Amino acid sequence: MFVVGLTGGIGSGKSAAADEFARLGASVVDTDAIAHELTQAGGAALPQIERLFGSEFIRDGRMDRQRMRQRVFSDPAAKRALEGLLHPLIREESRRRIAAAPGPYVIHVVPLLIESPDYRQRIDRVLVVDAPEDVQVARVRARSQLPEDEVRAIIHTQASREARLASADDVIDNAGSLEALRNQVAALHQKYLQFTRP
Repeated sequence: MFVVGLTGGIGSGKSAAADEFARLGASVVDTDAIAHELTQAGGAALPQIERLFGSEFIRDGRMDRQRMRQRVFSDPAAKRALEGLLHPLIREESRRRIAAAPGPYVIHVVPLLIESPDYRQRIDRVLVVDAPEDVQVARVRARSQLPEDEVRAIIHTQASREARLASADDVIDNAGSLEALRNQVAALHQKYLQFTRP
């Protein structure tokens, strides 16, 4: 199976790009979506999260994402503990979904692809969705109402824009309109179909 690792900073437009690839027929395996499933009500990670962090991090039967975000941003040991729990589960579920994918190729959405060298071994190409920092901040604030300084703090914990672009095989410039994004995805879709032909 031909696998494209799709990555980009918060607010860059990864989801919009992945949705467009899915509309064109690619299979999408999204690590963020898997992480949500693992931490929702009945999710496989919940008992361990409660054991590691306490019942105050579970609300309405699911992980309290806002409380956990505040904790891991202020406590590197907590961040490592949460990643140590979730990442192996996410990797295993990703592997299973990629193996079962029905599409001609897989778009594997991994926000921290550049920061996670083990993912690089399981993909054939790196696709970066790129946008200037001010655009990222505006998009995140519009959808989540987080304060600007918090959004910029999240951006600065991720790989730099330069590091992502240096690792890219392909780049979508998502500083503009949704139509411009769709046109770039359509061109890449044709390119990736070429890689899947014998």
